[in-house]
Amino acid sequence: MLYFIGLGLYDEKDISVKGLEALKSSDEVYAEFYTAGLFGTSILKFEELLGREVKILTREEVEEEIIPLKEAINQDISFLIAGDPLIATTHTDMMMQAKKRGIKTQVIHSSSILSAAPGISGLQAYKFGKVTTVPFTEENYFPHSPYMAIKNNMEQDSHTLVLLDIRAHENRYMTVNQGLEYLLNVEDQRKEGVITENTLAVAIARAGSPNPLVRADNIGTLMKEDFGGPLHCIIIPSKMHFMEAEYLVAMAGAPEDIIK
Repeated sequence: MLYFIGLGLYDEKDISVKGLEALKSSDEVYAEFYTAGLFGTSILKFEELLGREVKILTREEVEEEIIPLKEAINQDISFLIAGDPLIATTHTDMMMQAKKRGIKTQVIHSSSILSAAPGISGLQAYKFGKVTTVPFTEENYFPHSPYMAIKNNMEQDSHTLVLLDIRAHENRYMTVNQGLEYLLNVEDQRKEGVITENTLAVAIARAGSPNPLVRADNIGTLMKEDFGGPLHCIIIPSKMHFMEAEYLVAMAGAPEDIIK
């Protein structure tokens, strides 16, 4: 058996009772934190909670060596994943490979930023379009796809959840400010008027923690603010219902004129 167990968004207490039961019955416990991270805890706290060792795997050990899958051929293995288990394509691929090899699998779900961010922003989840991610730039790598996703969503009156790049092995976690700067730089090149300093955006930091930050304002204002530690994400709202606008004003400090 190979268990895919979601850890939720923030600390070791986010795991479900069902997840704990699977962990305690498994022969080995592995985890990966390169697709997402938990900043309210440590691996030591997980090990104290479980009373056993948790082995942290690198990207190569998961995607190339596929250690959890190989170990599950003859053992019961738990594979811990921040957020909800099957959001990353890496994990869905492992599920398919397990089926081909005759290995039983069970998915134990948990909270995900895909549901948490719309919820705490007060924006209606069914009005979101395609999710996009802003990557860290590299030489000859500056894709415009996040900008185009926002543009396409806006044309359909859909909100956009913008995830921000994570490079845990480098201890690099993109901030709201960096993500907005990226989008403005694309605007400078494309000049299509999709993202400007006057565009309304919602900054979200540390979703799932006891004190998450939700701040809404025009991009020019948000760019000057400090949103604290990771993890961050952004929402670019499209056409809003008046209740959505009222929530952003009351709960996220948005300018009152957005209600009009």
